[in-house]
Amino acid sequence: MNIGRVILNFFQFNQTNGKAILLCFLAATIFWVFSAFNKTHTTTVRFPLRFEFDDGKFVASQPLPHDIRINVTGIGWELFRKTLGIRLPELLIPLERPLEVKKIVTSSLTPVLASQLGGLQINYIVTDTLHIQLDNKKSKTFRLSVDVSNVLFREGFGYTGQAEIKPDSVVIDGPRSIINAIPDTIKLSVQGKHINKSFQSELEVIVKGSESVNRNPPVISVTVEVGPIEIVDTMIRVKSINQSRTWETTFASEVKVRIGIPASQRVDVNEKLSRAYALIDLTAVSKGTHSIYPAVIGLPATARVVSVDSVLLKIN
Repeated sequence: MNIGRVILNFFQFNQTNGKAILLCFLAATIFWVFSAFNKTHTTTVRFPLRFEFDDGKFVASQPLPHDIRINVTGIGWELFRKTLGIRLPELLIPLERPLEVKKIVTSSLTPVLASQLGGLQINYIVTDTLHIQLDNKKSKTFRLSVDVSNVLFREGFGYTGQAEIKPDSVVIDGPRSIINAIPDTIKLSVQGKHINKSFQSELEVIVKGSESVNRNPPVISVTVEVGPIEIVDTMIRVKSINQSRTWETTFASEVKVRIGIPASQRVDVNEKLSRAYALIDLTAVSKGTHSIYPAVIGLPATARVVSVDSVLLKIN
């Protein structure tokens, strides 16, 4: 017998019957899948959560749990859809006393959740505890100010006018504890390098707990006037605060300050500089000799401190 012809006949037979074999295999597979899906199975499914409370009066101060893992038993088809997230019900947990509930032991939720799962049976809840942080809702208007100390100018340039903020206030609503912790005036920082002309910047209103509050508006516009400046050296008087009555203190009456002022205001600024003073705070100072850098108070709005000398202070 010709071996080559036998091999050829074998492949021709398989090619002819390959489609029939494949169809039989697919039919058997589909039958097995349908049979398996019509049986009861057990698995763990992650269900989305929603808490029910009066959101006109209360608000979450920390993000609420957004899902819960439950071990359930049900028909294979139903479990398959739930595992894929198809027609997955959002489970509702009512909170009758929102401020009193800090955590929920999930084993106590079985009666509440069982009726919301349709044909699925709860075996046990995998998630152990749900932590809840709700607070009274509060709304308040805050003033806005701008810190331009982080703007770096090209040599010979600086501020020539006050920063203009639009709008100059923001309404924030959210948890009362967070709202009460925000200062009445919110300071925003403007950044910039090698600046030699006026510019506008968009700033986001960021406060502690921003993820838990609503800001209206969330972004404000700031315009900073920039132009040529002159550097002026001047002497200003020194004042002290928080001095003990039992101390004898000695320090110079004036200190040298180098100030940058708009060139266009050079003539008019002298009188305003006379109102400025250097302040030293003696709250945390002990007896002895100290070299303290004072804070410069009362400068014109468009002036900035380039440098200030230290004040030699003796306390007996």
